[in-house]
Amino acid sequence: MALKATVFKVQLQIADMDRHYYQDHSLTLAQHPSENDERMMVRLLAFAINASDTLAFTKGLSAEDDEPELWDKTLSGEINLWVEFGQSDEKWLRKAAGRAKQVQLFCYGGRSVPVWWKNNQQALQRYQNLSVLEIDETAVAQMAKLVSRNMNLQCNISEGQIWLSDAEQSVLIEPVILKTAQ
Repeated sequence: MALKATVFKVQLQIADMDRHYYQDHSLTLAQHPSENDERMMVRLLAFAINASDTLAFTKGLSAEDDEPELWDKTLSGEINLWVEFGQSDEKWLRKAAGRAKQVQLFCYGGRSVPVWWKNNQQALQRYQNLSVLEIDETAVAQMAKLVSRNMNLQCNISEGQIWLSDAEQSVLIEPVILKTAQ
């Protein structure tokens, strides 16, 4: 019997002083059985960083091979933003860069990220519309402690620092920008 996704309800209040974006979002996150809490929270973080009225989660890990897990599409179907997670291979990122105006990759995983980046940095430099961000493993672990089936979170972004909080605890996230889109 196949395992089903676990559904999480999230009330997310975003105050992004860097982009002057202030909005509340009611989200439903489906956590695939193979996905851990850390990865799910990195997806939520990516949503908070890029939040807009048109940003949406797709069908997730079990989705078609031709769409990301998070994207921003126009009404005409053009992809403004394609967001990937983990340590994607160059072939997959090339496909994303060819289809979207902007591509973001959120890397996490501690000591394996610098090794992955060293092996892929040169090949990824050619993609002008690709940004690569590294999220510190300590921050990822702390974000996972915020997980509950019904989350009420606040996200404050200012000068590149991100504070993600619930009623009891706060996590400081300072993404390291490995590559910026040009």
